[in-house]
Amino acid sequence: MDTRGLPQSLRERPMYQIRLTKFSGGTMTFIVTLFVQVLIIMFMASDVCAALIPPFFFDCVVAIGSRNPDSTINWGGTGFLIGKFVKVMENDQKRYTIYLVTNKHVLKDKKSMVVRFNPRSNEPARDFNAPVVNKDGNIIWTGHPVDSIDVAVIPINVNLLKEQQMRFNYFRSDEHVLNIAQMSNKGMTEGDFIYVLGFPMGIVDPARQYVISRSGSIARIRDVLDKHGSEIIVDAFVFPGNSGGPVISKPEVIGIGGTKVVSSAYLIGIVKEYIPYRDIAVSLQTKRPRIVFEENSGLAAIIPTDYILETIETAEKGIH
Repeated sequence: MDTRGLPQSLRERPMYQIRLTKFSGGTMTFIVTLFVQVLIIMFMASDVCAALIPPFFFDCVVAIGSRNPDSTINWGGTGFLIGKFVKVMENDQKRYTIYLVTNKHVLKDKKSMVVRFNPRSNEPARDFNAPVVNKDGNIIWTGHPVDSIDVAVIPINVNLLKEQQMRFNYFRSDEHVLNIAQMSNKGMTEGDFIYVLGFPMGIVDPARQYVISRSGSIARIRDVLDKHGSEIIVDAFVFPGNSGGPVISKPEVIGIGGTKVVSSAYLIGIVKEYIPYRDIAVSLQTKRPRIVFEENSGLAAIIPTDYILETIETAEKGIH
């Protein structure tokens, strides 16, 4: 087969299968099948393979629970650390204010919570008791001023974590976070892949903290980008325990011609809840509803990062 029309890289690799197709007009064109394209990409990337999720992202995520009278812990939610950019210091180091982010419903009606961190060494994880109300019974966390926006933040003293030799990190608001306008500018749309990080069903290792990552895709986002909605819908199974966890965009290296590619992983939102599917059993005799069955639809509601930053601004104004 005459391969003079092929790139040098393909002429030197006879293992690739090329399909020869004759188009109208007598023009001969080589069409590389999708399978071959994948092989080429894998070969080109073999020397520069990298994780799809930056490893330190996992150190930003924590399990949140409540302690029982017998000292056991019910792990019922997820949180993560985010640093709001403040300024650049004289030594060119950036200064951030660190917050723990989760959902309002994870903290609601609680007097204290348990937050888990891994030590830098291989010692067992440390569970820190943290109050969520003061001595007068008033909450010390800040919720988004709009009741339906299920976001809560608490400032974190990272110096304590450093003194205790805990391993932690945080999403930097000016580097790792995409707001709605930035997502629109980068061309994020339905079908883009995402990861949900957290602790579904309270699955927390007894010895160490290991974050569970589940993959999915954006099911609906255009209403948010058009400012007609406040929640992104993703096609990903989430369960109790995932609430308050971060949602990360998956970096891509290829895309449809004429569209943009998001080549880095970013924090794009926080898990609110799964969207339930409800079915109603109706009495044959009375024709009235008798039982409502509720199941996980596999779709989940995600709150964009804009509302996280708005909640932090509310906290800095001293409003609870």
